This record gives sequence, structure tokens and C-alpha cells, in this order.
Amino acid sequence: MTQYLAVSAVAGEARYVPEGIPVVITGVGKTAAAVAVSRALAGRETTDLVVLNLGTTGALRDGLSGLFLPSVVINHDVNAAAVRAIGLDPRDELVVEGGDGTVLASGDVFVTDPVVRARLAERAQLVDMEAYGVVYACQEYGVPVRVVKHVSDSADEAALDWPALVDASAKVLGEWVRVATEA
Repeated sequence: MTQYLAVSAVAGEARYVPEGIPVVITGVGKTAAAVAVSRALAGRETTDLVVLNLGTTGALRDGLSGLFLPSVVINHDVNAAAVRAIGLDPRDELVVEGGDGTVLASGDVFVTDPVVRARLAERAQLVDMEAYGVVYACQEYGVPVRVVKHVSDSADEAALDWPALVDASAKVLGEWVRVATEA
């Protein structure tokens, strides 16, 4: 029987996760997310475990709204070309099974600048700050992961209203978990 572990950056994003599903709150950013997920998975039976990375996301392109299950998560704030040039693999793109085809840029930059947004939109549709760390840790532990993101803002100056917007996204995320885990 499949067991689920919900992972969110802040408690508000996981507020409506159904009872009985454990929740890990990672804190903000890729490093905090990777460490929190690693702690949660270390020494735990993971045979039938699926991690659900639930959270809000900024839309990098106009007109995007709703719920997304990204298929690729990119680490947008690493200089991957330079790392490759010295013969190393930065693993800057992680494939997520069961996604919907969208690409999520993940990095430690809270995107509000239109220039940064436009640059990221060349490679991705969405942006967040934790998914790369969550997916990386899950892949290192061999645990399946689903990335489930709800658009809360447009990754511009409106993103500064995020605290007022997170609850609406959390309700959608909680309902998705309820339906997905009852199936």
C-alpha cells in the first residue's frame, strides 16, 4: 500500500493536507529543502513511499494559472555551462516522472524582477525556490516524487503579495492530495 509524505516550504502551503498524511516543512530555499527531505528519508522504510512536493509557484509566462505537475525541474541559479566546461555534470535538470510536461525553474532567488522573469521564461513556465532540492534528495534516496505546484502569482512585483495569496493555493493543493491519495 502506497504511503505518502507531503513536503512544503512553509506550513501555510500544507494547511489543507488531509489528516493521516505526514507533512515535512522544509523552510525556504533549495538547501533547506534538500536537508529537510534527507532527514525525513534517512533511516525510514521507503519501499512504498511517494513524496509529494506541494507548494506555490510563480508563473513566468502571462496567462498561466491553476495547478501544474512539472516534468522537469531546473536549478536556475547555478552556472551549469561553466561547470560543464570544467568537465563536471552540474545535474541542473532533473526529470520528474508522471508530470504534465511543464518545466519548473527552481532557485534561491525570489523572483520579482521583470528582467529575471523574462530570462527564466526562456527555459521554463514556472518558478519556485524548493522543488529542485526536494527532487534531488528524493532521487538520491531512490524515492518517487511528484511535484505539485499551484500558481499564486506572476513572478513579478505582485509576488510580494504572496502571504495573502498562499491560502487559496493551499486549498487547491490540499484537494489535489485528497483526490490523488484516495484513488
